[in-house]
Amino acid sequence: MTQQLGQLSLLVRDYDEAIAYYTQILGFELLEDTKLSETKRWVRVSPPGSTCHLLLAKAANETQITQIGHQAGGRVFLFLYTDDFYRDYENYRSKGVEFIREPAKEDFGIVSVFKDIYGNLWDLIERDS
Repeated sequence: MTQQLGQLSLLVRDYDEAIAYYTQILGFELLEDTKLSETKRWVRVSPPGSTCHLLLAKAANETQITQIGHQAGGRVFLFLYTDDFYRDYENYRSKGVEFIREPAKEDFGIVSVFKDIYGNLWDLIERDS
């Protein structure tokens, strides 16, 4: 049997704000933006070439609103692999992305931790070949 993750749901405050951040700051592609109702849209973004996508889900109630940026309880939530760590690291820094851990060489490659617009923690990783 072959399986793979297709997409992850990520709570956001506002669809357009989230689309702008993930496409203009992180360089993701907008794959889909379909209006489902007056308040709900089906919005998917992804790093170019990735088979796993983020479904940007607008928080719909107070419980969901309190979880924006905290879906992993303060731990790193998402792992973004790159083929050129320092290219992406410098690009993101120039666009105001907050890195909370300086780049480090680990056994598996180079890694640094950054916060997205909502406070979710991400690892930016260039894996050793």
